[in-house]
Amino acid sequence: VQLQASGGGLVQAGGSLRLSCAASRRTASNNGMGWFRQAPGKEREFVASISWNGGSTVYADNVQGRFTISRDNAKSTVFLQMNSLKPEDTAVYYCAVSRSSYMGRSMTNVQYWGQGTQVTVSS
Repeated sequence: VQLQASGGGLVQAGGSLRLSCAASRRTASNNGMGWFRQAPGKEREFVASISWNGGSTVYADNVQGRFTISRDNAKSTVFLQMNSLKPEDTAVYYCAVSRSSYMGRSMTNVQYWGQGTQVTVSS
């Protein structure tokens, strides 16, 4: 499975961005998907995940209420709507496909990674 992420860019604090990640195969529609991010000099961290049918979503505490994850299985695509962005949200964002129908918070569940898209939030 190949994952193509898009939608990153430069935005001012308080602004919004919508990330998209399209999977190359429909089999991803049976798997949990999610987003992780990595800021310069920091470890990669969990952002949000969604179960195979969209029935279950999980968010990191520091994005809860600001970010919304969703998916369109007909297009094998997962989205991350990011509102009220803060400078500390600046990072490379990576989409991921889980080994199972549920992603959770752990990177150990990830089977496939996307190539990453840069999000920069200016103050």
